[in-house]
Amino acid sequence: MSTPYSGATPAGATPAGYAEPAQGNYAADYSGSMGAPTTEAGRPDVEGTSVGQLMGEVAKDLSTLMRQELELAKVEIKAEAVKAGTGAGLFGAAGFAGYMVLMFLSIALWWALSHLVGHSWSALIVAILWGIVGAVAFTMGKKKFQTVNPKPERTVETLQQVPGALKPN
Repeated sequence: MSTPYSGATPAGATPAGYAEPAQGNYAADYSGSMGAPTTEAGRPDVEGTSVGQLMGEVAKDLSTLMRQELELAKVEIKAEAVKAGTGAGLFGAAGFAGYMVLMFLSIALWWALSHLVGHSWSALIVAILWGIVGAVAFTMGKKKFQTVNPKPERTVETLQQVPGALKPN
């Protein structure tokens, strides 16, 4: 990967230097990738090449693959984060619109009640109704938070099993 990743890759695109895996016969696709001549069977001709050189090529190829996969993961995560941010913004807009609807419905209820009991009493009635709604929501939220367990039980359980799994039998 000769060009560093600039972070300007559009959503859905792949980072610079990333090559999609070829489809088909793996041995035939991989032959010659180390720059070595190939035999008639399609395998690299490694005669005269030391094991150290071969291992170096493998390590270099694995390093390149890992860097490319990391860059691809970054691009995919960034694209998903943009989608999630857009969705969160739209939820925020919907929440604000809902707030405005409730406010104007409350004003309409206040105005309608003012014809029956006067402006002051109708405002007090609407405020009491919203106080009841708020108290009920608070009580339900408090009960829900009391059931939350911040400790990831399954993760702790599986992590406790790791040392035993590493011991020889």
